[in-house]
Amino acid sequence: MAELRRNQFYTDNEIGYTISDVVGANGEPLEYIISGAQMRLDLPVALESGESFEYSLNYAYNILEENAVAARSGYEHFPDDVRKGGNDIFLLAQWFPRVASYSDYEAWHNKEFLGRGEFTLEFGNYDVNITVPYDHIVASTGELQNPDEALTSVQRQRLKKAEDAKRPVFIVTAGEALANERDGTNKSKTWNFKAENVRDFAWASSRKFMWDAKGHHQKDSEQPLVMAMSYYPKEGGDLWKKYSTESVIHAMDVYSRFTFDYPYPVSISVNGPVGGMEYPMITFNGPRTNWHEDGSRTYPLSEKRFLLGVVIHEVGHNYFPMIVNSDERQWTWMDEGLNSFLDGIAGREWDPKIPWGVEPNDVINYMKSDVQVPVMTQSDSVLKLGPNAYTKPAVALNILRETILGRELFDFAFKEYSERWMNKRPTPADFFRTMEEASGVDLDWFWQGWFYTTDHVDISVDKVYKLRLDTLDPDVDFKRRRQENADKPGSIFDQRNRTEGKKLWVDLNKDVSDFYDRNDHFTATNKERNKYRQMLEDLDPRERAAFERAVKEDKNYYVLNFSNVGGLVMPIILDLNFKNGKTETHYIPAEIWRRSPSKVSKMIITDKGQELVSVEVDPRWETADVDVENNNYPRLIIPTRIEAFKKKDKAEDKKHPENRDIMHDSKTEREAPKKKVRKK
Repeated sequence: MAELRRNQFYTDNEIGYTISDVVGANGEPLEYIISGAQMRLDLPVALESGESFEYSLNYAYNILEENAVAARSGYEHFPDDVRKGGNDIFLLAQWFPRVASYSDYEAWHNKEFLGRGEFTLEFGNYDVNITVPYDHIVASTGELQNPDEALTSVQRQRLKKAEDAKRPVFIVTAGEALANERDGTNKSKTWNFKAENVRDFAWASSRKFMWDAKGHHQKDSEQPLVMAMSYYPKEGGDLWKKYSTESVIHAMDVYSRFTFDYPYPVSISVNGPVGGMEYPMITFNGPRTNWHEDGSRTYPLSEKRFLLGVVIHEVGHNYFPMIVNSDERQWTWMDEGLNSFLDGIAGREWDPKIPWGVEPNDVINYMKSDVQVPVMTQSDSVLKLGPNAYTKPAVALNILRETILGRELFDFAFKEYSERWMNKRPTPADFFRTMEEASGVDLDWFWQGWFYTTDHVDISVDKVYKLRLDTLDPDVDFKRRRQENADKPGSIFDQRNRTEGKKLWVDLNKDVSDFYDRNDHFTATNKERNKYRQMLEDLDPRERAAFERAVKEDKNYYVLNFSNVGGLVMPIILDLNFKNGKTETHYIPAEIWRRSPSKVSKMIITDKGQELVSVEVDPRWETADVDVENNNYPRLIIPTRIEAFKKKDKAEDKKHPENRDIMHDSKTEREAPKKKVRKK
């Protein structure tokens, strides 16, 4: 039984649980010890496999003002509401002692909740009674068991209508919510919710809540109808009316396509003081509208983007880790990274103009920084959690899908992982192994580079050599070399002697000469011709035919030299630009680095009319290459800016002459779009 009371005096509240009356099923006291945020319960006798043990305890804790302590749950007070004393929104999570996890690979999971690594929990069944003031509306994990007592007949009728509605239907309208805000009551009401096979339970309550709902239909599913619902105060305004419930459904549509059908009866978005937080069937999301003196409410584009992003992201957590039950305290990326990858897909399928923060460019600044740690680092030891646990793994999976495996192989493998590990406890090795098994591709090199190292992607094209096949015919090859030599600049010594009019001995004494004076060293002789004919006679017919064919085709041979500056092994994607205006894209698999991870060469053969003029690495910015300056050959001129600052205060100019004209180098790195933090 959970009973909602708020401390009416704004004194400092102590944080944490008060535990008492820890007893077994027969009422016998049990030994226990509390250490930090964990409690060890000592059983009278050891449990054998298949046995169970029942116990009970009493606990209490103070509900904190969320805005004061930046907690993941708490209350938000609205002192300016019409009702005397104001009103509150309560978001209740992590509100009861939960059993620690026990796995076959670690036994008891003893990492405490320190604020970053949120969850490592077991599945269970919940039957919860929540007693609140009579005019409160409650949103909760689970399915409401007593609608006849908790809801009015009109509200029940509206819920039924919402099941097949095209747009969300108000269960509690704006006017009704305002009436609840204004009117007081001394009565209370109990709401009963049940939830099966969930690993946590959260709820929200307020008299300020509007409530809308819309049915989400899943064809051929064990859960054919999911009620998508949103609860929000007037401060949510049109932003929430238009987009909250619709984005809940959009998230389920996309995630289910990549994983499995949403298995719960409800999916809820609640507006409150928490910026973004997830629990089974219910999410807490913070964006609001702005109030104006004329009573109107508007919202900037940033808040719209924030709402769409946070709702999709937090609803997505129902899949990872609420169902695919990874251990976020050890491997944050297994739920945040996988979820960010999918929320990026859902976001771009909503509106690709919105920067969702999962493109390769969004991670390059972090990957070349000195605060980077491997993605596999334990959550509380990560220096920059957002880039490390959200962005980098999401970008890695995008590259794996779009550039390395392709969508068909990746999507099949990712769905296989999701279905295989539903309601189970996967580790990173299980994810890596499943992706390789289902795709049929060895990806050890990829996991090693992206998840276990702090290397970054920086592939440089260092040089391009143009080769031409020697015919070995001296009359042909010597003529070519004479032309090549003529194209080179001559000796500066010789040029200046000629300018000064100096005469050469050979020019002054032409009566003394021989064969070598009359011919240059590129003149073929019978000796070279005889050697060439003998070589042709020594070839067998097949070799001779192949040789003569190669000479006749006279193709262009280019050798491209690459260096792996960043250390992270990746495929080499090339655009080859030719003199005739055509461009060809070449994809060189990452295996080219397998024997020489720092430097490699690649030969490109083109037809005689396809003369190469330039080469570009990663032309479409697919691989998160951090430095584009070395991606082109020949090198490009790097643009810069000159900004002239004119000061009116001449005295200040004299004191600081460097302020008059300042030249700033433009950033050659590709900047990631600014992205609002969704949670934490």
